Amino acid sequence: MLDSISLDHADLDTVIAAASARLRAEQRDNGHYVYELEADATIPAEYVLLEHFLDRIDPALQAKLGVYLRAIQGDSPQNPGGWPLFHDGAMDLSASVKAYFALKALGDDPQAPHMQRARAAILARGGAARTNVFTRIQLALFGAAPWHACPMMPVEIMLLPGWFPVSMDKISYWSRTVIAPLLVLMSKRPVAANPRQIRIDELFVTPPDQVRDYIRGPYKSAWGSVFKAIDVVLRPADRLFPARTRARAIQAALDFITPRLNGDDGLGGIYPAMANTVMMYHTLGYAPDHPDYQTAWQSVRKLITDASARIEGGIYVQPCLSPVWDTGLAAHALAEAEGDQSPAVAAACNWLIPRQILDVKGDWAIRKPHAPPGGWAFQYNNAYYPDVDDTAVVGMILHRTGDPAHEAAIERARLWILGMQSRSGGWGAFDSDNEFHYLNHIPFADHGALLDPPTEDVTARCVAFLAQLGHPQDRPAIERGVAFLRETQKPDGSWFGRWGTNYIYGTWSCLCALHAAGVDHGDHMIVRAVHWLLNRQREDGGWGEDCESYAYAEPGRYHESLPSQTAWALLGLMAVGETDHPAVARGMAYLQASQGEDGSWREQAYNAVGFPRVFYLRYHGYPRFFPLLALARFRNLTRSNDRIVPYGF
Repeated sequence: MLDSISLDHADLDTVIAAASARLRAEQRDNGHYVYELEADATIPAEYVLLEHFLDRIDPALQAKLGVYLRAIQGDSPQNPGGWPLFHDGAMDLSASVKAYFALKALGDDPQAPHMQRARAAILARGGAARTNVFTRIQLALFGAAPWHACPMMPVEIMLLPGWFPVSMDKISYWSRTVIAPLLVLMSKRPVAANPRQIRIDELFVTPPDQVRDYIRGPYKSAWGSVFKAIDVVLRPADRLFPARTRARAIQAALDFITPRLNGDDGLGGIYPAMANTVMMYHTLGYAPDHPDYQTAWQSVRKLITDASARIEGGIYVQPCLSPVWDTGLAAHALAEAEGDQSPAVAAACNWLIPRQILDVKGDWAIRKPHAPPGGWAFQYNNAYYPDVDDTAVVGMILHRTGDPAHEAAIERARLWILGMQSRSGGWGAFDSDNEFHYLNHIPFADHGALLDPPTEDVTARCVAFLAQLGHPQDRPAIERGVAFLRETQKPDGSWFGRWGTNYIYGTWSCLCALHAAGVDHGDHMIVRAVHWLLNRQREDGGWGEDCESYAYAEPGRYHESLPSQTAWALLGLMAVGETDHPAVARGMAYLQASQGEDGSWREQAYNAVGFPRVFYLRYHGYPRFFPLLALARFRNLTRSNDRIVPYGF
């Protein structure tokens, strides 16, 4: 049992060396890292249906997607036959309907036991009529639900000016790129080729054409009532829009999409935007060999991923690729383990430098036209959509190496991040001052993720980066960021984690930033956060957090310890002077004891989030580099004289 294991200081070097060697072995020849980024059943199911929409079916590929979908179907009391949003999670109705639809399209017999279980679970939850907006749009594209099941989203939205209460300028980058092609589809209302003529009427409690309450609510506020009334008015008015105006709006959508196609890295670098673009071109009559259509199709295909190491014969489709993020994080771990001048770190930095975006002012410039470009994107290429989180992580590793050749890139990153600070003092990931919260109350936004407002974890990363650089003229921006963190701390002492699971991730990020910013470790804000982390440690010395903490589960709790979450908690505690606390030694002992024979760590639990309560992520690289970073930092601090973390990350 891990409960009784204590830290073996003599073995620490061996553990770190093994983990470091494993991480180095996974570095690509050109210096970068990229690991799998896994979501739920939704995207592989959507890809199956995409091929059926186009009548472009690859039978061998589809069979392997079916293997994956069947393997991740639920079979537990909390999920007796549906599909969850994350490992060990409860059934999600929308993901389950898409997965069932995809398997039926693949040829699975509806009377097969796994299909019967899925159907029973779906009907018990109210059936396909109760799915979310994006699922109902998918069903409408196949004629499996009527178009009145979907909210009104006229393509003329593309023509609305930025000052208008509802406009493309006011929503997040991911919403912009997903919605632009989707508006064209919703205006044209195509019907999928669906060569096998698959229907899923059996998933409806009431026949789909007889359902009268597809759009329920509003539930959230008075804004919801206003927007629902507008939706009601727009329905009969939709056919009255002049044909010339509609054509102009469709052209506006194309004019938005075309310069952002982004080669085979795809529109926005994210699957839903890419797939919608493929269907849009198909619907508009583009030939499959048209360069834009080909580009969009290849970007989707690039996300197909072999899962056979875990699921024999299975493949799935990633939501996007994460090479810049993975490379930056791996480099931090290697720098801590092997030293700032490690050849592996140098190779990673040499790969990162050319990917700084210098010649494109992306959509972020709508709100910040005077900020000079200088960010990094998450994906291999995504010039219109760099993000400050990646930029701060990359900037900190470049600065840490002390290489004078990196100074210009660091300065450009610094100026861009300073320029992206929101009026509140915080930072959003991709946009600034994107806080038009009433838009999350429109019927289309039942996912509640139409916006990119400032968040605690992203703000912490920017504060940490600026503080690590140490420019005196940046103190006002840092202090405004610290004030944002002080204001957003939860009553229990934790911070919310927007992009990682969840309060452990947010609290780690904020403690590192507050230390880097020079906040006294005796500050009540830090004392409360430390107390919260210590109280969340599990009996075996580790930490873990349930993805359900984004809903109703207790923050910072899970039924098992997880290597990545344990590392975050330890890094946060060490940042604010708790290196010698017995809890830290116990956490290190957990990491030491749970290391695999290959030198790395494994976890099945999902460790990040795309949209809370809607879309979760499993970064396969997190248990590779975060435990190594924590163990190496502990070793380095315990062998130093001052026990002070000199970096923001």
